[in-house]
Amino acid sequence: MRRWHLFSLGVVVGLLVAAGFGFARSGAPADADQPATFAGVPVRPDDGKLGVIEFGAHPDDCEIRAGGVAALWSELGHHVKFVSVTNGDIGHWAIAGGPLAIRRNAEVQAAAEVLGVTSEVLDIHDGELMPTLENRKIITRLIRQWNADVVIAHRPNDYHPDHRYTGVLMQDSAYMVGVPFLCPDTPPLKKSPVFLYSYDRFQTPTPFRPDVVVSIDGVIEQKLDALATLESQFIEGGAMGSAARMPRNAAEREQAHQRLRDSFKRRCANVADRCRDKLIELYGEEKGKNVRFAEAFEICEYGRQPNAEELRQLFPFLPKKD
Repeated sequence: MRRWHLFSLGVVVGLLVAAGFGFARSGAPADADQPATFAGVPVRPDDGKLGVIEFGAHPDDCEIRAGGVAALWSELGHHVKFVSVTNGDIGHWAIAGGPLAIRRNAEVQAAAEVLGVTSEVLDIHDGELMPTLENRKIITRLIRQWNADVVIAHRPNDYHPDHRYTGVLMQDSAYMVGVPFLCPDTPPLKKSPVFLYSYDRFQTPTPFRPDVVVSIDGVIEQKLDALATLESQFIEGGAMGSAARMPRNAAEREQAHQRLRDSFKRRCANVADRCRDKLIELYGEEKGKNVRFAEAFEICEYGRQPNAEELRQLFPFLPKKD
């Protein structure tokens, strides 16, 4: 082989090695003592606290479906991450594209500050989410990087295709998070998380089963404060809004915010009423009957199947059994 061929081959091999161990690292270098992926993404440390990650299809779904329990976990020092799987860039009647995606990201970051959680918005177009291999790998990596004990998403029989496929992607990742040679750039989990579906009222093919129902009475105002930051959706009407719905002055804006709070209070009260039997089972007769606002979750049959004691460890704000 000619000398320049050998030199060229050496350069190529050198570049490949460098890419695998150095050039692929992005952002600031991780702490030497902190586990990281080959791409330099920090892995949440196993510090004895819970890691909870929720996938919502759009920048508002996590806050609607689990804002209360997120605040409760956060109060106890546990680590909660909300992931908006699409960027919400068609979720408004008057603006779209990059400007809307930027705005909606800013809104959920403000909501995260209120709830004490971390929020990430993926750069996937609203209305175009598909359960592809590429997206499965994205979800798998995110679950691993958060070192998740609990994973939450929509059920896969929701009205919105983005909601459905978010649920499918969670299901498709439930086994793969522990398979070392899928996404080998991200360390596989050594534990099996508990996978949960968030509450809905769809009946076909099966109605929602309330396996875990949590009182959010103590954090309802905090949840409403977080939802109030999502003005593009709940003050201006989102994709189905109109100019007629836009507040024209400070008084109308205040009225719109009050309607938002009243609407979501009714929604959370409805969850409590529909899941009253489970609340009584978990909280006892007296407390269960008096819960006003709740969030509910169904255990996915994939992943770890927790018993009653393990559920109370994962939801440490539930009362302990005598």
